[in-house]
Amino acid sequence: MQKLFITGGAGFIGSAFVRLALERWPSCEVVNFDALTYAGNLDNLRDLDQTRHRFVKGDIAEKQAVLDALATGVDAIVNFAAESHVDRSIFSADEFIRTNVLGTQVLLDCARERNVRRFLQVSTDEVMGSLPEDGEAFFTEESPFCPNSPYAASKAGAEHLVRAAHHTFGLDTIITRCGNNYGPRQFPEKFLPLLMANAMSDKSIPVYGDGLNVRDWVYVDDHCRALLLALEKGKSGAIYNVGARNERRNLDVARSVLDQLGKPHSLLKFVKDRPGHDRRYAIDPTVIEAELGWSPEETWESGLRKTITWYQTNSSWVERARSGAYREFYAQLYGGEVGAH
Repeated sequence: MQKLFITGGAGFIGSAFVRLALERWPSCEVVNFDALTYAGNLDNLRDLDQTRHRFVKGDIAEKQAVLDALATGVDAIVNFAAESHVDRSIFSADEFIRTNVLGTQVLLDCARERNVRRFLQVSTDEVMGSLPEDGEAFFTEESPFCPNSPYAASKAGAEHLVRAAHHTFGLDTIITRCGNNYGPRQFPEKFLPLLMANAMSDKSIPVYGDGLNVRDWVYVDDHCRALLLALEKGKSGAIYNVGARNERRNLDVARSVLDQLGKPHSLLKFVKDRPGHDRRYAIDPTVIEAELGWSPEETWESGLRKTITWYQTNSSWVERARSGAYREFYAQLYGGEVGAH
């Protein structure tokens, strides 16, 4: 892959992917297209090689803006751009529908217009709903859609559009579905960075309900390695589930962080559960393991140590992200308001 068009590349997973792609593919050039909404953070991109990485501020739901930034000869579009916080989608679904559904269709249309070779849609295990708690069932590529939040429903809608583009127009598409990512540079409203930041400041840590909801955790760089393999070797029209076989209850995740930080479990504070909170996610990654030879390099323990160490040694990033000061960086470099579209 010589030229990549990455959407949402200033976010947590997107910026990790940009870093890995530039590292693994020395001749690769990246156009990073991001609207810089609240979770898009140019601090995540400060130290990249700007001769091979070009940032463009833009909204994927605005077709002309995408076409203007999307040059001919692009090998692949990788779509990370999404509104992704479930709580926010419960409060208001409008932006989720606009970005996740309409924005995906705009990108698909632009990919065909610019003759882009491959389109990778980064999706989520949440499109498949909730699994029984008995531990016997797992999400596979054939699992039916059963989204239970506006966020998950919008991502399911995006997947349908990607599949339709492949079937109707012959667009070379791939869909990946992943579980909970963790690692450096995750926006502080998400569960793991929130509990780390609060624990390091001896503040209470909110845990929804009884804390026994199960999630499948994967280190962000392991997820990004799976995406690189999918781009290189994935079958056209395929779906690949990406999971590290690492199911953990939210309460156990919180306790693991507190133990590594030497903080008391008394910091945990149980709060009212989220409406419609899915009970269990668990991914069967057999297909991507067998077809593409992917497996995670990090264990839960090694990945968590790396994550905690990064947050401990990058307190200024955390404070800038929590305060919103990171948004000033865009104005300094490019002028204007970050939130303007």
